[in-house]
Amino acid sequence: MQRTRQDAIDGLLPEERERLILERLRAQGRVLASELAAELQTSEHTVRRHLRDLAGAGHCKRVYGGALLTSPAGIPASTRMREGVDRKACLARVAASIVRERQIILLDAGSTNVAIAEALPDNADLTVVTNSAEACVRMQDRPGFDVILIGGRVGRRVAGSTGATALLQIQQIRADLCFLGACALDPTEGVAAFEAEDAELKRAMVKASGLVAIAVTSEKLMTAAPYLVAPASAVDYLIVESGLSADRLASLEAACDTVMVAP
Repeated sequence: MQRTRQDAIDGLLPEERERLILERLRAQGRVLASELAAELQTSEHTVRRHLRDLAGAGHCKRVYGGALLTSPAGIPASTRMREGVDRKACLARVAASIVRERQIILLDAGSTNVAIAEALPDNADLTVVTNSAEACVRMQDRPGFDVILIGGRVGRRVAGSTGATALLQIQQIRADLCFLGACALDPTEGVAAFEAEDAELKRAMVKASGLVAIAVTSEKLMTAAPYLVAPASAVDYLIVESGLSADRLASLEAACDTVMVAP
């Protein structure tokens, strides 16, 4: 006799349920306990227990009503710098298109923002303030740049200056535009980071800037990290990759001011 899908669901072992929940998280980024309970024909209490176990293993972050996939951006910056180079260059070209002459730009650390440093236009009389030494290298000796490097302790995961010294310097700046690094971004949960000092510095960058832009690779969308930086509504320009589903793109457009899709 052929086994139906409902028979398969009814006969699931706990580890099989947990594997299905993890697959759903990886496919959608966000899951709701109520929807999973109905689909798996089990209680919300059981689903929440599975989500708690998955969160304990580092796969997701518990949020109200369900869970978000943990962002992959928690790996060391040296590794991220070698990944998705062409994809980040596409995002960077679109990000650079919003820059205007004679602006003061705050450029956060991060591999995508290093690509933005490389894509910024020459001879535009730009003042670029950054906590990324690697970004400085990409602008060195190019015409039309006044580059200011923020000092402080450099973290392995961040690859940029953080801490009290960097925070004090950022608080003394008034920038026209900030390219903020995002470890994770979700329309409901907002922009988040993996380290407390990094999140604090990012919050100061948002406060110091007239406009905030984020260029982000697709795997960081609809994911979570431990420390909140800002709500999604604080993002004036969100630059994303093509290929997002219509539903995902619509949720981002509803949360952020302007969403630009990199070809």
